[in-house]
Amino acid sequence: MAQKYKKDVVEKLVRLFKEYPIVGTVNMEDLPAPALQKMRAKLRGKADLFMTKRRLMKIAFEGVKDKIKGISELVGHLKGMPALLFTKENPFKIYKIIKQAKSPAPAKAGQTAPKDIEVKAGPTSFMPGPIIGELGSIGIKTSVEQGKIAIKEDTVVVKEGEEIGAKAAELLTRLGIEPMEVGLDITAVYENGVIYDRNLLDIDDDKFKSDMEHAALWARNLAVEIAFPTKDTTHILIAKAFRESKALALGADIMADAVAEELVAKAERQMHCLKNIADIGSFKDKPGKKPDAEPEKKEEQDKEQEKKEEPKEKNEENNAQAEKSAKE
Repeated sequence: MAQKYKKDVVEKLVRLFKEYPIVGTVNMEDLPAPALQKMRAKLRGKADLFMTKRRLMKIAFEGVKDKIKGISELVGHLKGMPALLFTKENPFKIYKIIKQAKSPAPAKAGQTAPKDIEVKAGPTSFMPGPIIGELGSIGIKTSVEQGKIAIKEDTVVVKEGEEIGAKAAELLTRLGIEPMEVGLDITAVYENGVIYDRNLLDIDDDKFKSDMEHAALWARNLAVEIAFPTKDTTHILIAKAFRESKALALGADIMADAVAEELVAKAERQMHCLKNIADIGSFKDKPGKKPDAEPEKKEEQDKEQEKKEEPKEKNEENNAQAEKSAKE
């Protein structure tokens, strides 16, 4: 009877492996029955949760490893009290549903830390006393501030994957820290030959949105840089081409409607510049040369010169006549 039951379980698992493209491994350790029922209700219509012995799961994986590529690698993710999750939904969506259904819980001795358990620096409500030594025993440094114990620095008291000791569990509870989560714990998901572990599935929505926005911005900048037209870059590329062609027309003095006014203004500036250069290099400003006298002054000077020369000519004539008379 037991043998037939085990065979039926393995056959059912094989059928589920073939029916569902997405298979997840789940750890149900320390999950209370009410929390399990609540989780089943949330997953109804979206995913099927199958629980059985680990050994039967391994047999079923072995039976399909040659037919479904890579699915047998999920065996390494069967942890704690394992169960299998079968779904056709997006694995990230399923992980998010399960994560949101979890609730915090205090740590118990012997439990495995799901992540680094850290005690933050800051004041506490404890009065100085033996608790200083107890906190020190798990690596927490303290001081006394305003009559109360204060934790001096952030301290990881239990690392991810380590077993939580009795003293650490007690002190964490007294500090009001609830590091455990009550709910299903997905350890990995298989889809189309790829295994996604918990760290890949646990996406921060805000960070993911920010990363996508940055990626879109970088992609748009790259498309603009290489002049690759897309819906988001066409208007930018047209504006860029217009600016560049306008600059070329201005630089090469090519007349066009878009640059006509600027070319006229440019020509006017060049004209004024040329005029200024011509004034600076004019004859009147050249050193070593005196400018010609004004016409009126020059005419007066000529008349005075003529007056000076007239007596001289008369004297010469008189002298010539005197000499002639003497000879006679």
